Amino acid sequence: MHQEKKESHMSIDVTFVGCGDAFGSGGRFNTCFHVKNGTTEFLIDCGASSLIALKQQRIDPNAIRTILITHFHADHFGGLPFFLLDARFFSKRISPLTIAGPRGIETALMQYMETSFIGSSETRFGFPLEILELKPNDIRTINGLIVQPQQVNHGKEGGPYFAYRVELDGKAVAYTGDTEWTDTLVPVGRGADLFIAEAYFRDRPVKLHLDLATLEKHLPAINPKRLILTHLSEEMLDRMAEVPYEIAHDGMAIHI
Repeated sequence: MHQEKKESHMSIDVTFVGCGDAFGSGGRFNTCFHVKNGTTEFLIDCGASSLIALKQQRIDPNAIRTILITHFHADHFGGLPFFLLDARFFSKRISPLTIAGPRGIETALMQYMETSFIGSSETRFGFPLEILELKPNDIRTINGLIVQPQQVNHGKEGGPYFAYRVELDGKAVAYTGDTEWTDTLVPVGRGADLFIAEAYFRDRPVKLHLDLATLEKHLPAINPKRLILTHLSEEMLDRMAEVPYEIAHDGMAIHI
């Protein structure tokens, strides 16, 4: 009985493959978080520089079963053409891959493929590729992950822009995505074993992004077990010594 409980709460490894913003602040790679347990591996976001970062950190792209996309900005989404074409022509992937994200993800992906490499949207990949369109607050089980996206505010009303709460092995990993404060972040992060939160500025509110001072006001309601800040601007990076929370860096690996 004790052994069964141990197996259902195995350690989860999280690597911040990239934790930077869109503009290379601090020389950091674009957003990409790698999560694995003993049975599956997945990414949250795959920014334009993510394949480089994955290979630098010796993470096997072919072992990744699922990629969850928060939104279609290049620093969160633009690495997919590189990831997919590497899988087809160089890594010789044969295992299935699922890419999931907000409405319009298949159309957006094909447009990115064509913009990045003309003609590549017609590629026959040679491995099973599933593209799933998710709805806000619609809980889905994807390759053993319990995935709950929530609508956030990072552009025109209605997005599509997501935050995610992902549960596996009885633990929850949550991520704000890019967003100004919205109350949907409370259920996303509430009690999460790991809450990854954007903190673009320390105390200067900026439309469509989350500053740390605003986040701090709502932390009692969220009450995560562990908070790690990401997506810092140059101004925020210069003020890290003032911040009493963990701050991600590229290659940072933790266990939860």
